[in-house]
Formats: sequence, structure tokens, C-alpha cells
Amino acid sequence: MIIAIDGPAASGKGTIARRLATHYGLPHLDTGLLYRAVGAKALENNVDFDDTAALAGIAAALDLAALDAEALKAGPVGEAASKVAAVPEVRAKLLKLQQDFAHQPGGAVLDGRDIGTVIAPDAEVKLFVTATPEARAERRFNELLKRGEEVTLAAVLDDIRRRDARDSGRSSAPLVQAPDAQVLDNTGLDVEGSWQAALALAERARAAAGL
Repeated sequence: MIIAIDGPAASGKGTIARRLATHYGLPHLDTGLLYRAVGAKALENNVDFDDTAALAGIAAALDLAALDAEALKAGPVGEAASKVAAVPEVRAKLLKLQQDFAHQPGGAVLDGRDIGTVIAPDAEVKLFVTATPEARAERRFNELLKRGEEVTLAAVLDDIRRRDARDSGRSSAPLVQAPDAQVLDNTGLDVEGSWQAALALAERARAAAGL
């Protein structure tokens, strides 16, 4: 069983994906970490974000086992990740890695921007998790404050809107809801309410697929 979860930044899709993976006993991959890792390496090595060959080279050398999720969640890395994710050459290098993870024996849970449309269009369960930009900005703002980062809510909202525009407007694998995905708008839900709604939708999809 493959569970594909897509949605914009700070929609809560990662939390839902991790809990679904635990619930069903499946491995989980936050595909955003791949792009964050490429972006972080580019920043570290002062690589120009217009140098597509260099960015593709970083993507080709990526090691899944070496990803440090916490280190890759810093604010500047998110902006860098959104930039490299718009580079077709980078996406091409990471495509097989993600597809192999999705189609491993027993299945998997993946969350990102193009899981249900590009990485695993054959997924039995597809969710599109979203919320208003304002709600997502407030969540990300609180998350960054807890990490000790000095940010303003207005700056976070601007960043969210920029990333939404870049993710939805890119030519290669843009953020878009798969036609057969179930939508979960969790604007007015807390973490537990969002999880319960996601689980109900997943169970509905599983039943429809005869699982």
C-alpha cells in the first residue's frame, strides 16, 4: 500500500504522514528533506542557484541515510529548498530515489508536492492537505520561535506566499492536487483533529481499494 500525501508548506502533511506510517507500520519519507538537503549543500558551498549542473550534481550524490531532519528545518534552508525544487535537472536526479522508496515491498508513506501526481500516481491512498496561507504562516511562525529563531509573523507569511507561488508555478512537477486525491483542509483543526480526519480519509480510500 502506497500512501501519497501532498500539500503546500506548513499544511501539516508531514505530521499526518508520520502518524499514518506509524499507524500502518510503513516506512516514511519526507521528500521535502531531499530538496532541503540539496539547498543546504548549495548554501554551504556557495553554489549559485542558477548553476543547474552544480545543483544536479549535489542531488545525484545525495545519501538518504545521512539526512539530518532537524538540521534541515532551519528557515533559510526552506527558501533554498523551494528554489532548487523548481530546477528540472534536480527533480530528475531525485525522481528514481523517491519512486524506489515508494515501491519497496509492502509499500510506504511519502509526503511532498508531487507524490500523487508524479512519484506514485498509482498510490492506493492519496491525500491533499491544505490550509489558508495565514493559518500555515502562524503554525510555521510558532515552530520557528520554539527553535529560537528571530522572525516576524509578517515575514513568515510573505515567505509562505512566495513558496506557494514558486511551487505551484514551476514548469517541472508543480504543486497540484491529483484528480483522485481526497482533500483535507485543516485550517480550523488542531493537530489531533487533523490527524483523525486524515485517518478517516485514508480508511475510506483503503476500503475503496479493497485493502
